[in-house]
Amino acid sequence: MGNKNLSTSVLIIGNGISGVTAARHIRKRSDLSITIVSEETKYFFSRTALMYIYMGHMKFEHTKPYENSFWGKNKINIVEGRVMSINDSLNSVELNDGLRISYQYLIIGCGSKPNKFGWPGQDLKGVSGMYHLQDLEQLEKLSPYIDSSVIVGGGLIGIELAEMLHSRNIKVHYLVRESSFWNKVLPKEESQMITRHILDHHIGLQLETELKEIVSDTHGRAKGVYTSNDDYISCQYVGLTCGVKPNIDFLTESESNIKTDRGILVDKYLQTNIENIYAIGDCAQQTQPNPKRLAIEAVWYTGRMMGEAVARTITGNETPYNPGQWFNSAKFFDIEYQTYGWVNAQPNPKQEKHLYWEHPQKNISIRLAYHPNTFKFIGVVNMGIRLKHEVFNQWLEDHRDISFVIHDLQHAHFDPEFYGNYIKMAKTKFEQHLIPEYS
Repeated sequence: MGNKNLSTSVLIIGNGISGVTAARHIRKRSDLSITIVSEETKYFFSRTALMYIYMGHMKFEHTKPYENSFWGKNKINIVEGRVMSINDSLNSVELNDGLRISYQYLIIGCGSKPNKFGWPGQDLKGVSGMYHLQDLEQLEKLSPYIDSSVIVGGGLIGIELAEMLHSRNIKVHYLVRESSFWNKVLPKEESQMITRHILDHHIGLQLETELKEIVSDTHGRAKGVYTSNDDYISCQYVGLTCGVKPNIDFLTESESNIKTDRGILVDKYLQTNIENIYAIGDCAQQTQPNPKRLAIEAVWYTGRMMGEAVARTITGNETPYNPGQWFNSAKFFDIEYQTYGWVNAQPNPKQEKHLYWEHPQKNISIRLAYHPNTFKFIGVVNMGIRLKHEVFNQWLEDHRDISFVIHDLQHAHFDPEFYGNYIKMAKTKFEQHLIPEYS
């Protein structure tokens, strides 16, 4: 590159959902010059669609919400490269190719990276996470040579990776340290449902089992693992999916004065301790999180909301980040999962009670949570049946009574033609269990 210096009003590190949302909303509200630096890909794509590319349901170009021409038309400059250091005293960053970019405002949205816990062999060839496009590309190259695989970690990325490999008829050994799948998040019945569902798909699920060591062949490739039970499993691929952590190693190596802990520390306006520097998305750690919310939330929708909030602040309308009611969704092979509000896996009975209905033949269930004294509705978990986010969000915002929610439950189901009978069955069960207590 001939020109080793660049200047911009707003510099955004990372082109994930948080950074791109910030860029789009800054452009809507101002004529500030905007530059996005990205190492992973030049253009924004939907990270949650990676599995569908591998399974043949989509091509990579289908995962990009915007045409390549969108960025030029909207005067958003894209620079490919890795930020090596930040000098907040000089308001500049330096990239791996030597390019120095000066800025008026800096927004750090550098995302997450997979956790590694010092396992022997964790950096061998054939060992990866499944978070970046490069992880997918590596797996695609390896797949013709994989007969057996091991996945470590019982979370959402892990089960997606299991489904991906299973779709290619690759044997999957799935190591999960819990006694039932995701039972720190899912209540007992839902966790057991998903555990059964995984086994029904002939996944080699090994509960209460952890990774001990990854064994190398003579070429530096993974050829097997030892588990915490001292069992040996032969494999050609190991997927590390034990959660993620903020991707902020480069900050500790730079001249930056930005304060960090597990993530980049930010206030309610997503501002760091440096006045003109903000952090959003997976890498941001809130010093004053909303009650019940985690300080770091690596969730797609929270990244989007952070991007919009910081855009408003930078363009003159100071806006605190307010994520509102918690919600999340996922898919466990064929079972859709949704949750709104707060439903604890192991609730304190003095603060939270549950009503649970499960279909006797199908993987469908609904769980409603409420306060035992006030009967205030506080959350829902549903499996295998799609319910409307906006309806539950409104009920939570309005502090509705649990009896109101049960009575109007049919208004929340997504497709009454298919789900009407299930809702009726659930309502009958809920009323039978609630009315004696409620009256």
